[in-house]
Amino acid sequence: MKSRNLATISLAVMACGFLITLFLPENLTVILLRGGFEAGLVGGIADWFAVTALFRHPLGLPIPHTSLLLKNRDKIIQSLISAMENELLNKASIENKLRKIHIVALGSTLLTRLFARKKARIEMLEQIRSFVQKLPVIQAVPYIQSAAASYIREAKLGSAADTIITKLMNDGKDVAALDYALGGISGWTARPETRAMLGKIASEKLAEVKLGGLKGMAFQAFVGFVDAEMLGEMLQGMVQSGIRDFREEDSPYRDQIIQEIRVAIFQLVNDEARIAAIKDWGLNELQSESTVAFLQEQLEGFRGKAVALLEEEKSAGGRRLFGLYAMLARRVSKEQEWIQGWEERIRASLINFVEANHYRLGLLVKENLDQMDDASLVDMLEDKVGKDLQWIRVNGAVCGFVVGLVLTVIQMF
Repeated sequence: MKSRNLATISLAVMACGFLITLFLPENLTVILLRGGFEAGLVGGIADWFAVTALFRHPLGLPIPHTSLLLKNRDKIIQSLISAMENELLNKASIENKLRKIHIVALGSTLLTRLFARKKARIEMLEQIRSFVQKLPVIQAVPYIQSAAASYIREAKLGSAADTIITKLMNDGKDVAALDYALGGISGWTARPETRAMLGKIASEKLAEVKLGGLKGMAFQAFVGFVDAEMLGEMLQGMVQSGIRDFREEDSPYRDQIIQEIRVAIFQLVNDEARIAAIKDWGLNELQSESTVAFLQEQLEGFRGKAVALLEEEKSAGGRRLFGLYAMLARRVSKEQEWIQGWEERIRASLINFVEANHYRLGLLVKENLDQMDDASLVDMLEDKVGKDLQWIRVNGAVCGFVVGLVLTVIQMF
């Protein structure tokens, strides 16, 4: 039974009891009951009036000092806001509560519980996969081009190349490269087809030589004596012999060639004009259609591989994802100074946020209450505190009945 109905019933009982005792024969019991019901009726009516006057005008009559909540609506709202801001949710209490919370540890605990659930890991991987598939990789191409262009413009290619080449030379990589090249040339010149090619070239060039006098006669005699095959064998043998000499570490020609190569390389990397030309070439190539197509293709490939990896991990229940999180969590847990630093940063940020936005609590309460009309506000308050207030009416009727009995007895004496 609702408390409002119970209060009304108690008032009706007092009224009916009083009316009935008016028509009963006079005796001690009737007099006592009449006095009790009369006092109970007066007490019930008085408490009904008091309770009703809080929310509305009793019987719709604009009696002074009634409908107190609506008449003092602004005062009540301001009092409620003041109580929230200065007592219930004041800055100091919020800040003290924040200082007692270990934010990083709490976040780590929540994340551990989340990652420990297989369903949560699968949902997380599905969300990531969906996000990766929706990424507009084509729109990322201009940003990559811009970043690469900025790097090329600002890069000191000469200094970088000088440092790299110096390191390679100190490690003997230039000598190893020369030996590799000599080995390749030696293998190439040892082929029969190379011998034939060298003989043919030498024969054609000798035929083009024009000399007069005795030298010319001697030269022509030599040319007539040798053929292309003989010339090829001679040249092949000379080249092979020269390569063997260059590959000997104590060969004076070897050191000279290495020195010349080093000088030529350093001259190349320190040639500002060539470096500028290389930069211009790189910048032009970045804007070409082929480069755009290449970047798009690479980005699509990366996305495809990422999606495939996420699908594989999803099929496995996200075990590697949990393993990665566990590894990071263990690693971070050892860095107490780092954790303490982040605790202080986060806490300071939250405290600053509270200080800057604390007034919004009152504004939010006021906005919500201002949106409610009088009827809605009264209904809300009656729903929250009306039950206890209705018991005041019941208690008023009962207490009035008891007091009426006592007063009647006193009158009799």
